[in-house]
Amino acid sequence: MTDKDLTLALRLADVAGAAIRPLFRGQWSQERKADSSYVTEADRAAEAAMRKLIEEAFPADGIIGEEYGTRNEGAGRQWVLDPIDGTTSFIAGRPIFGTLIALLQDGWPVLGIIDQPIAGERWVGAIGRPTLFNGKPAQAKPLKELSDAVLATTSPHIFTNEEADAFMSVAKQVAEKKIIYGGDCYNYGLVASGHIDVVIEAGLKLHDYAALVPVVEGAGGMMADWQGNPLDAGSDGTVIALGDPARLEDVLEAMG
Repeated sequence: MTDKDLTLALRLADVAGAAIRPLFRGQWSQERKADSSYVTEADRAAEAAMRKLIEEAFPADGIIGEEYGTRNEGAGRQWVLDPIDGTTSFIAGRPIFGTLIALLQDGWPVLGIIDQPIAGERWVGAIGRPTLFNGKPAQAKPLKELSDAVLATTSPHIFTNEEADAFMSVAKQVAEKKIIYGGDCYNYGLVASGHIDVVIEAGLKLHDYAALVPVVEGAGGMMADWQGNPLDAGSDGTVIALGDPARLEDVLEAMG
């Protein structure tokens, strides 16, 4: 990961935001995809703008995008794009979605951006560097006891019955009023900034989690799957984000 990569990633976030902002709470087209999720005109415009810049700057690099698929599949460097993570929130006019941009080197996330283009909030994480929130260092917070945690997940309806049981086993150990539903990638930025302690999710795809890893870990937090393994391109889509890595065993034990 070089300064040139970081410069491009920031430009990608800029052009994605420029495509999204005029359509937020405006008039746009949408359709339902084969997996029953929704895609809007804003999703497609933002990803198309980002892909164009990558193809111009690094034509040999791969691209894995939620809306337009994979380019240069065998490349060692892969840009992973989710133009609007939280499309339902975008549709509902809630500014808690985000653009996710990641760079993978041989399957490992080395650079990640979470960009909220309406609020003007941006987390930037890169391997070997501290995570920045709007240009200033972000710091996840320590957590002495799991019972003190602020716990988040996007939606309990996404879980299978077994996964829901595992999540609720953790939820029972935290105060009921400290459980947050909704938020998608925005929750992970809040982990990096020390506002949320634990996020537990399942069924995520590479474009959903790749950018989150450098952001959370560069702020002193930790990302893992439900077995406690680090996340890479081959992970199974289960995700635990922790502001305090020392609480991983507590979460895994609670999940059973």
